[in-house]
Amino acid sequence: MSSYDLELDARGLNCPLPILRAKKSIQSLSVGQVLRIVSTDPGSVKDFEAFCKQTGNELVESAQDGGEYAFNIRKG
Repeated sequence: MSSYDLELDARGLNCPLPILRAKKSIQSLSVGQVLRIVSTDPGSVKDFEAFCKQTGNELVESAQDGGEYAFNIRKG
């Protein structure tokens, strides 16, 4: 995955906690900076796609490795 400015470890958290923590974390970033989220919730794939559409942030990259999901979101 590409570089990022801040990482949020949301492993072990279920919906809606990964989204809520990501929303709080991304507020601390400047426009153009990237937040990386690591989650174990399979529902987070669709959740973060919807989150980005609703908030105007860009889902730069997403990946799955075993039971972990990683997302890079650029603040818009």
